[in-house]
Amino acid sequence: MGLQEFFAMGGYAFYVWVSYGICFVVLLTNIVLPIMQRKQFLRQLAHKQQRQNP
Repeated sequence: MGLQEFFAMGGYAFYVWVSYGICFVVLLTNIVLPIMQRKQFLRQLAHKQQRQNP
């Protein structure tokens, strides 16, 4: 089995690689979104504390 045959996936390459791509995007989103939301929450909290303590 050559490398070209491996990447062709027996004629199902499009479906296989698209599913890998979608899975990668979902996993990346599950990592990045909580980090961004936490940063935004901490910024809002700091801004709120600054308004309360002049």
